[in-house]
Amino acid sequence: MICVGIDVAKDKHDCFILSSDGEVLADVFTIQNNAEGFDTLLQTIRLCTRPQDIIKVGLEATGHYSY
Repeated sequence: MICVGIDVAKDKHDCFILSSDGEVLADVFTIQNNAEGFDTLLQTIRLCTRPQDIIKVGLEATGHYSY
């Protein structure tokens, strides 16, 4: 399983990708809170995974973003 952690904020998000074995697949990187930032996140996830991988994404439960 691949875990994607996202620390959310108004203008930018800090992200990290880790395997279930504890291997860092993508050290902390920052994306902007816009379509280009989402594309960057998606491309990074694709570079770190295989089609058969199970991917779980966790968002920081903060403010209205946790809804």
